[in-house]
Amino acid sequence: MKDNLHKHRKSYEKGELSKASVDANPFQQFRSWFYETKESGGVDEVNAMTLMTIDAEGFPRGRVVLLKKYDEYGFYFYTNYNSEKGKCIDANNKVSLSFFWPNMERQIIIKGHATKTSEEDATNYFDSRPKGSQLGALVSDQSSIVSSREIMEKRLKELEKKYDNKEVPKPAYWGGYIVAPNSFEFWQGRPNRLHDRIQYILTDNDWIIQRVQP
Repeated sequence: MKDNLHKHRKSYEKGELSKASVDANPFQQFRSWFYETKESGGVDEVNAMTLMTIDAEGFPRGRVVLLKKYDEYGFYFYTNYNSEKGKCIDANNKVSLSFFWPNMERQIIIKGHATKTSEEDATNYFDSRPKGSQLGALVSDQSSIVSSREIMEKRLKELEKKYDNKEVPKPAYWGGYIVAPNSFEFWQGRPNRLHDRIQYILTDNDWIIQRVQP
């Protein structure tokens, strides 16, 4: 099978980015781009991001997760700690996050270290989830092999009955991670593949801003 994609091309012409135009604080720059993208209405889930980890065999592994909060300390997401991503982070907590917003011709790549959030933070978020999502966390032994979907659906029905008119407790194996960044890269598509790439590098508790070639 051969599928030549050489002609799949577009010219990026929707914006530009310079050291002079970006905010001195990368978190503020992220916030500006995030809300510009959200308000543009062209992305279904603007908080969807690719989380990259390194697996036990040394291979990079990426999957899309949802950003649920960010502050001056980092970027938060929630998952099953026994999942593949959780095991990867336990073994090597150096991770990267990437956001791609094609309607804005923008990408952000964040590198940092992932650590577990507090139990209080995880419980507060779990309690805010729809009941169906809470039950799903109890049903799924995430990343483990299952012989059929029917097994999970049967388990879900059992739990729906068990917790009818009851609060669903957060499982001990479920919680949050915060990624504390040490670098950001903001990418803005430009014509002729001469894209703008502005990096923030954390050095001695200060953010150094630099342009890199595309």
